[in-house]
Amino acid sequence: MYSVVLTKGVPDFREGQVSFDEDGHLERGKTPTVMNPNDKYALRAALQTKVRHGGDVSLMSMGPPGYKEVLQEGMADVYADDLYLLSDREMGAADTWATAMTVASGIGKLDQEPDLVFAGFKTADGETGHTGPQACWCLDRPLITHVISLDVDEDEGVVRAKRLVEGDVEEIETVEADLPAFIVTDPEFEPSYYRASHRLRHKDLREETQERAENYEDHVTVWDHSALNLDPDFIGLDGSPTIVEGVDPIPKAPSEREATTIDPSDGEGMSDVLETLQPHVAGD
Repeated sequence: MYSVVLTKGVPDFREGQVSFDEDGHLERGKTPTVMNPNDKYALRAALQTKVRHGGDVSLMSMGPPGYKEVLQEGMADVYADDLYLLSDREMGAADTWATAMTVASGIGKLDQEPDLVFAGFKTADGETGHTGPQACWCLDRPLITHVISLDVDEDEGVVRAKRLVEGDVEEIETVEADLPAFIVTDPEFEPSYYRASHRLRHKDLREETQERAENYEDHVTVWDHSALNLDPDFIGLDGSPTIVEGVDPIPKAPSEREATTIDPSDGEGMSDVLETLQPHVAGD
């Protein structure tokens, strides 16, 4: 069983980490990059598949050279066997469609066709949820979205999944698709390891991956647009049909906040803190 997980680096939106210019626009170069939070659910689904069915897992991302550290984080989480970074200036400023075409080309260049490709629900910086399904369209394979649990029947060559359906009421439906397939995980996804053999395998994989993650650069393959045989006119900014009409500045948080420092040994001060917090704890 061979799986590929798509991941992306996004700005660290935690307070104090984000840098804005004087107009309130995000300064990506001055803001730390972290793995897209929703991709972690895709990683967990791929890891569950590896634990239950064996095989290898690859991580793939498109972005600048600094995304290697994002791939390292993913390797540590999913115990991946190898990493792929699609990177050069021609790929820069791509919208979701140009990104999907590039990623699909990267998957097509792999030595082995993956049985499953996993992607997160959406990114923290774009929030469109387009890239996974668009990449799937390029690959022409079955797509299951909003997956909250799954298993693979290798004998029948199918993947069975439960997916979340949101409408007037929240429902869960069970679906089946032939392999190879494309899976978009929902934030409600929870991996499960019911068998003792699975739990032991999970432990062994974690130990095996520690050294590999520390020396992750030995396991990274970098492909530019030439290696993927991509025309620069159809990728990056030039290949992006999306037109951004405008960008609204992000409101700045107050630069200063009032704070009162209280020594834990100050009984009266701690009583005042308790008195202040108590109504909120009670729900008033």
